Amino acid sequence: MAEEFHPSNEISEASTATRKGRLSRRFAAKAPATRSTASRPHPVRSFVTVAAVAGMVATVAIPAFAAADRGDVAEAQTLQQASADDAQSLVVASEGSPETLERGGYSATTPEEIQKAKAKEAAEKAAKAALAARLASASSSSSSSNASTSSSFSNSVPLVSPGSGTVRRPLARFDNFGTPYAGHKGTDYMVGRGEPIYSVADGTVVASSESGPGWGVYVKIAHNIGGVRVTSLYAHMDWGTRRVQVGDTVSAGQLIGQVGDTGRAFGTHLHLEIRINNGYTNAESWLQANAG
Repeated sequence: MAEEFHPSNEISEASTATRKGRLSRRFAAKAPATRSTASRPHPVRSFVTVAAVAGMVATVAIPAFAAADRGDVAEAQTLQQASADDAQSLVVASEGSPETLERGGYSATTPEEIQKAKAKEAAEKAAKAALAARLASASSSSSSSNASTSSSFSNSVPLVSPGSGTVRRPLARFDNFGTPYAGHKGTDYMVGRGEPIYSVADGTVVASSESGPGWGVYVKIAHNIGGVRVTSLYAHMDWGTRRVQVGDTVSAGQLIGQVGDTGRAFGTHLHLEIRINNGYTNAESWLQANAG
């Protein structure tokens, strides 16, 4: 197709080109001034730019750092809580409150203490069993005595003397000592008629009579005390009160008769003789040294 030519269009393009040329020359004249200004940074603008960049960095970095810090603290708390159940406590001696301990406030705990407690308990049981056996023996001896002795004996008299030990006193009580005199080999214990008389130790009866020479009714017992031969003699008993016969075995503290005034006696009393290895000794001094 042929293009239609319009003179007005040519004029418009020419005028347009003319204006463009003018503008180019204007900008070309101003260009050196613009480049000179741009080559020198403005101080205020540079400061504002740096401050803005720093603010942006701080805005991003501080929350992240704070978040990281909170994470570490949270993790530390979690580890502490996790180990709390297995933690062991320590009590420093200076922080503890002192308390007074009494021996009676606690019981035996070591094997040695337990063994000692058991041994003590066994010894107590053995002692009770021995006492029961002595009572039974005394009762048996009583039943073996003759009828006249049994009928005249008072049932209210204790069968065993009070106290304990290898050696015991022959009387539970007495009023005073008799006056000693030349040739007298025993100790006189002045006391009322019927007072019980007991064996001073374990032994065997070697004499028992209703008519001893000068002794009246008497009993004589041989003992072995710690390997030492000891003989005890109990004289001036009341008639029919002897509880033992020759050959009977007796125990310390066992009833053997009652106080009287038979034989050559002035007033009711017990005449006690103690011989050690066939030698006489003061009966009261020996009892004080050995009786328990």
